[in-house]
Amino acid sequence: MHLSPPVEPMLARSVTALPSSGARPVLFEQKADGFRALVFTGPKPYLQSRRGADLGPAFPEITRAAAALGVEAVVDAELVVWHNGRLDFTALQHRARLRGARAEHAAREQPAHLITFDLLELSGTVLMDQPLHQRRSALENLFASLGLAAPWALCPQTADAATARTWLDPAWGAAGVEGLIVKESGSRYRPGERGWLKLRTRMSAEGIIGAVTGSVHAPRGLLLGRLDAAGRLRLVARSTPLSRTATAELGAVLRPAGAEHPWWGRKFSAGWGTKELLTFQPVVPDLVAEVDTDTALDLGRHRHPVRYLRLRDDMAACDVRE
Repeated sequence: MHLSPPVEPMLARSVTALPSSGARPVLFEQKADGFRALVFTGPKPYLQSRRGADLGPAFPEITRAAAALGVEAVVDAELVVWHNGRLDFTALQHRARLRGARAEHAAREQPAHLITFDLLELSGTVLMDQPLHQRRSALENLFASLGLAAPWALCPQTADAATARTWLDPAWGAAGVEGLIVKESGSRYRPGERGWLKLRTRMSAEGIIGAVTGSVHAPRGLLLGRLDAAGRLRLVARSTPLSRTATAELGAVLRPAGAEHPWWGRKFSAGWGTKELLTFQPVVPDLVAEVDTDTALDLGRHRHPVRYLRLRDDMAACDVRE
């Protein structure tokens, strides 16, 4: 039996804390900031996205590596681009849009890598019903026997919770490690199920409140900015829905802004990857908010909504810069 694309990848559900130690042993893996990819190696290589699309034309160097592996296998991995000392999600997105000669040029200038963490099939044997620790052992043996090097990489994994906690340090986040994936050591691979846990690295940050959704005196959410090198207010984040307490607190101090506002007449998308436009009300950008966020940044912009914590009365807007 052989697996054929598309294969639904096993998924993870988000949690806010590491699970308490239980009867079932768990393994911790680093969560890299990239694209999920299933790699079918051998004479008919295929690079499948999480949603089943063919990523091969955009990443020809990965397709060639899959063809040259020397064994037929199906590997679960994170597709990443390393640039300027960190995993660069923006560069990865740019590469995903390229084809032909432009894709080949990008492959030379900003080559992609595969951070592999699971082995679903090897030499015609489907491994998905085997426990995770056996699949991991088979993956490590594959790396050792073939002497795999770039673009192949083995995802760091540990059974030690103390070591895993060190991977939640924001310093790892600055390098592009978003957090942890937690998996039961004895679990089988269940396509499409959220059987793993995902814990993102958290940190606090500041932003200038530049606009709100809802009304100025009863805001539902915040649009936050920072000043760029030229002193212009640039949108960097939007918040999750505000609590009733935060709505009351902010509604009492925010002031509506007019055409002098730098975002007056601007259009912002309603969310990541959508063309729907956001309806917002500009406010006088003189208040600074502290927010809770993860480490997923694209050119200084927070990819996921941030959570409002409090006003920073001790900070002026001019202090909040990129």
